[in-house]
Amino acid sequence: MSATETVDPLFLPAPMAVGDRLIDLARAGTLWSDLTVSIYRVTGGFVLATCAALPLGILMGRSRRWAALFEPLLDFIRYMPVVAFVPLTILWAGTGDAQKFLIIFIGTFFQQALLFTDNVRRVRVELVLVGQTLGLGGMAVLRRIVLRAAAPSLWDSLRISLGWAWTWLVVAELVAATSGLGYRITIAQRYLATDTIIGYILVLGVLGLVTDQALRYGGRRLFRPAEVNS
Repeated sequence: MSATETVDPLFLPAPMAVGDRLIDLARAGTLWSDLTVSIYRVTGGFVLATCAALPLGILMGRSRRWAALFEPLLDFIRYMPVVAFVPLTILWAGTGDAQKFLIIFIGTFFQQALLFTDNVRRVRVELVLVGQTLGLGGMAVLRRIVLRAAAPSLWDSLRISLGWAWTWLVVAELVAATSGLGYRITIAQRYLATDTIIGYILVLGVLGLVTDQALRYGGRRLFRPAEVNS
């Protein structure tokens, strides 16, 4: 429709116009600069959230006491809209990368911790009992049985939560940013550059798809089912 000018290009530019705009931005170096900054931010925020959520999720999954202490709080906070934290994060961390990390952390950590908890809880009790029967201590059972059994599910939770991290990256960069994919979308909106907006949305979709498929492939390689010799 846009290619045949049935719709005003201001509202929906033609696919070729979007492609040409992305090529121009790539040649000027703007696209690569925005990509580098955004990938750095989403990686930093996601790694911080995972490093905090994984041990907490394992503890809550293995201990009713830890679950009773933290799970209600996590359930409460995860329903708070992350966008509402943007003004607070600017007050707490300024407008630099630390604020972007914090937004991604808030949007990812609480969901991750609960997912990891559920992954650990789903490990079959029979496996744990076998380990205890063989004389394994608590840490040995956790390391050699629980974590190994839960590893594929934990990996899938990582893959799913990385998609959320990309979403919260855009939220972080739409406000108080001077670079990045989300920032460029905001600037394009001011000048009604619809081709840039749609182009960057497509770039974000490709980035999310590539990282998701990379983690999916990594999971298949790491957790291939054992072959049974005939």
